[in-house]
Amino acid sequence: QHVDVQNFSGSWGSGLAFCALLHSFFPDAFDYGSLDPAARRENFALAFATAEARAGCAPLLEVEDMVRLPVPDAKCVYTYLQELYRCLVAKGLVKTKKR
Repeated sequence: QHVDVQNFSGSWGSGLAFCALLHSFFPDAFDYGSLDPAARRENFALAFATAEARAGCAPLLEVEDMVRLPVPDAKCVYTYLQELYRCLVAKGLVKTKKR
């Protein structure tokens, strides 16, 4: 709900895409349905704290950097998602194909 990922910049601007992604792996971490798309700072803070606590993902992004501009930097979002993916794989939550 309230998430339509089309790119690595504006689609992540409210913080809800990060929250939705994390909620899909950790549904007991928070109540996704209660989140407000307009509460960007809170959404980013929740997502990054959950990623660090539950997935062991390094805090590569700062909440203040994400809310400073209306559209996040695509390279920063992409880099963070790569790190989150790496952490989820390391925890066995994402299966990868053996080569």
